[in-house]
Amino acid sequence: MSIPVDVADLPAAVAGFEQAFLLTTPRNGERAGRVKAVSVAPVVEGGRVRLPGPGRGTVLNVQDNPEATLLFAPTDPAAHSLLVDGRAEVDGDDVVLVATSAVLHRSHA
Repeated sequence: MSIPVDVADLPAAVAGFEQAFLLTTPRNGERAGRVKAVSVAPVVEGGRVRLPGPGRGTVLNVQDNPEATLLFAPTDPAAHSLLVDGRAEVDGDDVVLVATSAVLHRSHA
């Protein structure tokens, strides 16, 4: 079951989660198609999410392919996960994701 979340409501939607995973993948080169998943401590700034210091591999992926997803996993298996898609950009050692869509999703299990 999926429930769309308005990007403007992202700060409230994120409030119930403790941690997120940033998923990136390069578009070109020898690393093409390799998904990089890193645990991050997101800071929501409206429809933008700052991800402090996700690491060199993630920064390289974002430089090659700005499309990225944040997965906020619930602590309760019966609760919804939050998936946030967006365009990422490198800002110093950080990555900033500009959210384009978000959805609360609960598995059928």
